[in-house]
Amino acid sequence: MAISYEIIKHIAVLSENASGWKNELNLVSWNNREPKYDLRDWSDNHEKMGKGLTLSKEEVDELKQALQLIE
Repeated sequence: MAISYEIIKHIAVLSENASGWKNELNLVSWNNREPKYDLRDWSDNHEKMGKGLTLSKEEVDELKQALQLIE
């Protein structure tokens, strides 16, 4: 079964490695579902991806609060 995805909104590039893959934060719809925040490595043309982390809006809000506690 093929996984379909659509990058709804590009938010940020956090880093880029020597081979050109970028660690990106995007809003992505997976398999035509509600878009979620997605953090993962992508090839330059977004045809290939690495393993990543997908978060709901509520989870992003919790993460934001937690990150503010880090000095």
